[in-house]
Amino acid sequence: MNEEQIALWNGTAGQAWVDRQESLDRLFAPFERVLADVAAELKAQHVLDIGCGTGATTLAIARRLGAQAACLGLDISAPRTALARERAQREALHARFVTADAQTHAFDDNASFDLIVSRFGVMFFEDPVAAFANLHRAATADAQLKLIAWRSAADNPFMTAAERAAAPYLPAMPARKPDEPGQFGFADQDRVRAILERAGWTNVAIEPLDVECTLPARDLDAYVTKLGPLGRVLGDADERTRAQVLEAVRAAFAPYVRGDEVRVNAAGWLIAGKA
Repeated sequence: MNEEQIALWNGTAGQAWVDRQESLDRLFAPFERVLADVAAELKAQHVLDIGCGTGATTLAIARRLGAQAACLGLDISAPRTALARERAQREALHARFVTADAQTHAFDDNASFDLIVSRFGVMFFEDPVAAFANLHRAATADAQLKLIAWRSAADNPFMTAAERAAAPYLPAMPARKPDEPGQFGFADQDRVRAILERAGWTNVAIEPLDVECTLPARDLDAYVTKLGPLGRVLGDADERTRAQVLEAVRAAFAPYVRGDEVRVNAAGWLIAGKA
């Protein structure tokens, strides 16, 4: 079981994503479009979105495929799936959302997903081989796997700029560890390939996916102080320390600000496999 991740995403981290849903959807929209295009090209009929968060990718695929297809979003965060359900209901989209851990979730016996996707939702499994074996059991014989995961922290300096700038003021901030569950847990493509093949997936292909992402400049302070490792520890700091951290973080992000937008080059992997 992923107890640590379940606790994290059902607490302050999950609520922070709910609160910043619109900004995050805009930031990661280019990746969402890649998966929606894949689903449309394959004419998928039964789609599973792993780590669906507040539903952006699931909903985008449901819009593209229409009522003839069934889309299911799965996430361990109850606050995020609750918002995803509300969004689907508002648009009357053919999409369902379940709060569950894909590593251990008992899919229905008649589960027959012909496409399994994820936008940054598969790097958090405690036992990734077990997780992808579980997903393999829920797939049709000719199902396709299409995942987007982050490359390394070095390839994505924007994603770690806040914690690096804040480190002198917050020495207790937890360090990221390679290959452990977390944002950059799938940075090593050889490890990812081995995980998927051990779990039963074949024809594994991994290629770089680089896109420019944007965020409204007015949302930057909330983005850097509410999300990620910094967001999890900053609330416990005193007022003076928080002010020092915010000043340092703003300076660190200055090179990314272009007028009223923040623009960053995001480096991911596009990971494909077949059942």
